[in-house]
Parts: sequence; C-alpha cells; structure tokens
Amino acid sequence: MSRLGKKPINVPPGVTVTVAAGAIKVKGPKGELSFVMHPHVKVEQLDGGPAGGAGKQLMVSVNAPEEKKDRSLWGLSHKIVKNMLEGVTTGFTKQLELVGIGFKVAASGNKLTMELGYSHPVVFELPKGVEAKLEKNVITLSGSDKQIVGQTAAQIRKLRKPEPYKGKGIRYVGEVVKMKAGKAAKSGAAAK
Repeated sequence: MSRLGKKPINVPPGVTVTVAAGAIKVKGPKGELSFVMHPHVKVEQLDGGPAGGAGKQLMVSVNAPEEKKDRSLWGLSHKIVKNMLEGVTTGFTKQLELVGIGFKVAASGNKLTMELGYSHPVVFELPKGVEAKLEKNVITLSGSDKQIVGQTAAQIRKLRKPEPYKGKGIRYVGEVVKMKAGKAAKSGAAAK
C-alpha cells in the first residue's frame, strides 16, 4: 500500500475539478491545468471534507496495489494531482541569482536578455505560463505548473553554470557552490 496514495486530497475552495475519460482538469484563480492519467490509475471525487465538513475530496487508486509498478504510479499520481491543486491556488516560484562582474539581465515581454560574460547577449524566451520578475541580479520565475517552472529555471541555469573557482554564473538563490582551490593556493601550500 502507498502511504501517500491512500490519503484523500482536499480540494480548496474556489477550485473546480473535472475527472473524465482517464484525464483530470483543475481550474482555479491562477489558471487551468490538465493531466492524462496512466491507464492503471483512477481518480474519484468524494463529497464532504474532513470530519464531515463542507468541501470536496479526491481519492487516487490503482488497479493492483500489490504490484510494484502500480504502487509507484499510485504515489506519483497522488503527488501530481496535489501539485495541480496547489498550482492553481497559490502557484510555484523559483529564484535564480546572477553572480559575476558585468552579469546583467533585462526583460522585454516574454524574453530575458542576459549578459553572462560571453561576447554576445543571450536571449531566452520564457514558455507559456511562466512569468519572470527581476530585482537587480535576481530572477523570480512563477507559474501554476510546477514542472514547467522548474524546467525553465534549470534551462536558464544551464546557460552559465556556476564555475568552481570564482563562483561566477547563474545559481539558485541559497545554492551553495563547492569551491576549489586555484593554482596559486596549491603551489603555495606545496612550497612550505
């Protein structure tokens, strides 16, 4: 049995959930998301929240809970549905920081223009459903789909990964970059 999958998911107020033909659609104040379920996974709508209160709940189940593949699909599907509900109500954010002399970012429409130490500026087009806010050298990406926000942040970080000697590059806010000692530090230690 999946510990996560057997728990009911509470539907927040103001969110509409439609389950039909192996797909689930979630609509809320921050947008609309849809997901096609695996054929072994079922999602059912239940009336009545916790302790008989108002509200709706969703229950995720699988065809064969004793099989390993179905158990893993059970927990995964439960988490995907829960993230969809969170995405259309509060949304998801990722923050990236540009570290380096002369590293700049500017936004125009759905495009980010970055100067990352190359001979040319790098233009990155944001996918549909992702917004970017800029504060000095910090890029804040936000959207309702957790997967798209995370993938966009990873693609932007990949444009100039933090290098291990001076730490220059694009990193997540709060990320710790493991620094290496340079040649001068190594030769000075060997001379002693």
